Amino acid sequence: MHAGHDTGAVDQMTAFARDRGREEATELMLVLFQECSAMVAALGSGGTAPVKMQVYDDDGHEVPIDEADPPVRTAVRTLLAQVHGDTEAAKDQIDIAMANASPAEMAMVMMQALRWTIKLAAECTSRDLPVALWITAALGS
Repeated sequence: MHAGHDTGAVDQMTAFARDRGREEATELMLVLFQECSAMVAALGSGGTAPVKMQVYDDDGHEVPIDEADPPVRTAVRTLLAQVHGDTEAAKDQIDIAMANASPAEMAMVMMQALRWTIKLAAECTSRDLPVALWITAALGS
């Protein structure tokens, strides 16, 4: 994903969740969303403009969150809960999705969290804002 290729990533994420179990997959997602939240906060206080979240459809048109695909809705709601300091609500969003989503949909939520982690880390790094050491090490930055 770091190189921009996510072919096969859904299969890898699905296998991760299957092999490691629901609880570990949930914990991984929570860690990623917590780190994304920290970077959003750093960008919001250290950036020149507020951080804005937008959701787009496949044609590139902005859509309300309630019209987004379920994995995207879950990811946005989870991140927003984390940004507002409500870790329990973030966990609830993931738990609801885990109970109702297909394995591929849950993999898409994990992929969205990874994409945001990568993009936010790059932006924070470019602005000399803090990024967790494990993220910079994983990304080789």
